[in-house]
Amino acid sequence: MLSKVVFSFAVLGLALASAKSYTMTLSTPVLVGNTELKAGNYEVSVSGQNAVITGWKTESKTPVRVETVDAKFAATSVKYKVEGGKKQIQEIQLGDSKTRLVFVEASPQP
Repeated sequence: MLSKVVFSFAVLGLALASAKSYTMTLSTPVLVGNTELKAGNYEVSVSGQNAVITGWKTESKTPVRVETVDAKFAATSVKYKVEGGKKQIQEIQLGDSKTRLVFVEASPQP
């Protein structure tokens, strides 16, 4: 019985560790997928193969490729590209971790 309880707590601990969220601050409006995020503070977490970004009464769930790098990122940072005069998030580097979220572009529908 005791081993079942210990195992349950270990599984719960792994689930909570994977649900960690990170804070990011956007200084200007940006697009993530088809959602426009206003300037401000947001929480970023990973759910399966999606980045979940919440804040400013907005929630965006966007497909990402989760990558692990060799060294920890000192702070959470956002890389973007400008298309048609609008900033589009390409990557989020999660501070105090070795995790980088690379946003996957959707393939055009035929």
